[in-house]
Amino acid sequence: MGNYSDELNRIVTKLQEQGKMSFAPKASEVLIRAFEVRNGITLPTKYKEWLLFSDGGDLFLPAGVQLYGVAHKPLIDVNDDDRPNANYIIIGSLTTGDPILCEKSGERISIYNHEAGRIEDDETFKDFFDFLNNLGETLGKGG
Repeated sequence: MGNYSDELNRIVTKLQEQGKMSFAPKASEVLIRAFEVRNGITLPTKYKEWLLFSDGGDLFLPAGVQLYGVAHKPLIDVNDDDRPNANYIIIGSLTTGDPILCEKSGERISIYNHEAGRIEDDETFKDFFDFLNNLGETLGKGG
């Protein structure tokens, strides 16, 4: 798969076993850093590692998750208002329309429950890899 961490290699293998995935071309460290500087943010470490493997992508096709990237469309829009507040950035969405969020400074990943207007405790993950590891279960596709 490439020179990625063992953890990311395991996660990608697990995802591919769970369903149909469409990984986007990777972003470069230069593009990721330029995106961060341009937007005055620091993306979560594990998400940046993901972008170096797949700059966005579609997971659990046909109905699942769309992740956004920094170089390939759909791009992350740091000012997208479809979030609880300005402390979050939308990095993707579920097919339900609920956005996937990362903190502007921090590692946690959350799903914003539109209908309830809040982030549920069981839909908050310590980092992006934790989110990916629990994605099948979160989508009701088994673990």
